[in-house]
Amino acid sequence: MNEHLELGKINTLKVERRENQGVYLESNDGKEVLLPFKYTEGLEIGSQIKVFLYTDSEDRLVATTDVPYAYLDSFYLFDVIDSIKEGVFLDWGLDKDLFFPLNLQKETLRVGDKTLAYVAYDDRTHRLVATHKYSKYLDNQTQKLKNHQEVKCIVARETPMGFSVIVEDKYEGMIFKNEVFEELDIGDKRTAYIKNKRDDGKLDISLRKIGGDTSSDKDKILNYLKANANKMPINTKSDAELILKEFSMSKKMFKKALNALKDAGKIEIKENGTFLNQ
Repeated sequence: MNEHLELGKINTLKVERRENQGVYLESNDGKEVLLPFKYTEGLEIGSQIKVFLYTDSEDRLVATTDVPYAYLDSFYLFDVIDSIKEGVFLDWGLDKDLFFPLNLQKETLRVGDKTLAYVAYDDRTHRLVATHKYSKYLDNQTQKLKNHQEVKCIVARETPMGFSVIVEDKYEGMIFKNEVFEELDIGDKRTAYIKNKRDDGKLDISLRKIGGDTSSDKDKILNYLKANANKMPINTKSDAELILKEFSMSKKMFKKALNALKDAGKIEIKENGTFLNQ
């Protein structure tokens, strides 16, 4: 059970007492929060329940059993569903929409837009808000991370260098353009790998396992051959753009996987293409 009430997060609380408007839940330190009547069916006094805590339209702390799309200190690709002079409202899966103040937007948002935003705590209003200005919330202390470590990333924006990504909701990273062999969109989530930890606390990220084997590339080639009558007019001498288009990999990666399949006796490479051994 939670020791304190934690805004913007999942809390495990004890059902303390029932009132007309719902039940009051209690944390270990004796603080209480209301769980509205619509969420209380089947609850027994003294039982424990997992709830998300946020503020209602009157800025009172309130609990819900609904699960939002994003918690405090996390990112999500939100839909903009309403707009007022002071900002816009985002759908985050709860009855009360998430407010995105105009002064925290890096580009003007309109109803119908999708936007990648960070859920933050506003010290001035004591509310949860969305923001594009998330750099100050990220961590540049990467000592505990290791090169080649597997991480979860979300694509934040495209830059002239490549794609800026958020790593584990905490760190800023970059996937360089010459290492992207698949289509990436803002908000896409990927399993990736730390290629290098930079002195400024940012991370160079690879979508491919560092120093790993070519198993996934070999499978992709074999599946392509099987789907095309066990042959293809592509070999190690083929144009890099054709290889990228058909296999979403660089020519270097393709040649490595193709030669590994040849060495294993699974294919034959000829001047006019590649053939699957029967």
